[in-house]
Amino acid sequence: MKKESLYTIPNLLSFYRLAAFPVILYLALSGYETAFAVLLIINLVTDVLDGWIARKFNQETKFGSKIDSIADLGTYILAFLGIWLFKRAEFAPHIASFSTFLGLFVLANILSVIKFGKFPSLHLYSWKIGGYIQGFFFAVLFGYDFITPFYYIMVTWGILAFLEHIIIQLIIPEMRTNAKGLYWVLNDKNRTS
Repeated sequence: MKKESLYTIPNLLSFYRLAAFPVILYLALSGYETAFAVLLIINLVTDVLDGWIARKFNQETKFGSKIDSIADLGTYILAFLGIWLFKRAEFAPHIASFSTFLGLFVLANILSVIKFGKFPSLHLYSWKIGGYIQGFFFAVLFGYDFITPFYYIMVTWGILAFLEHIIIQLIIPEMRTNAKGLYWVLNDKNRTS
C-alpha cells in the first residue's frame, strides 16, 4: 500500500490555517477588527485553495481531509467569535435565524463526535458551496456592510447544508470522507442492500 505524503501543498495550507488560529484569536480578543478580518479572509481563501489543489493535482489524502476539517472548524469558531465581538448589532434583528444556523452547525459537530468519536469530514457539496457563500458574506460584512438579502441567502443555504449533514450522519454506519451528498449516500446504500 502506498504511503500518503504529509507534505503536500493542500496539507501545508491546512497546517497554516491551524497555526494561524491562535494569532487570529488573539487579534479578535484584543479588538483588532481589521487585522482579524484580513487574516480570517486569508484563512477562507486558503481553505478554497487547499481543496481545489488537492482535487486538481490528485493530492487528496485521508490525513489531509482530517486536518482540513479541523481547520474548517477553527475557522467557523473564529468567524462566529468575530461576529459576536464586532458585528453583534448588525445580527441582532436576525437572532432567530442566526441562532438556528449556529445551533445546527453545533449539532452536526456534536453528533459526529458522539456517534463516530471524531469531528465530521464528510466534505459534502452543499457544505462546500455553503462555505464559499459564507466566506464571501463574511468578506462583504467586514469589508463593506451587512446586506440583509445576502445574509438570508447565506443563512438559508447554511441551514439546509447542516440539515443534510445531520441526516447523512444518522444514516451512515461510520464516518467517511468525500460523501458528496445525501443523493450519493442513498445511492450507495441502495446498491449495498
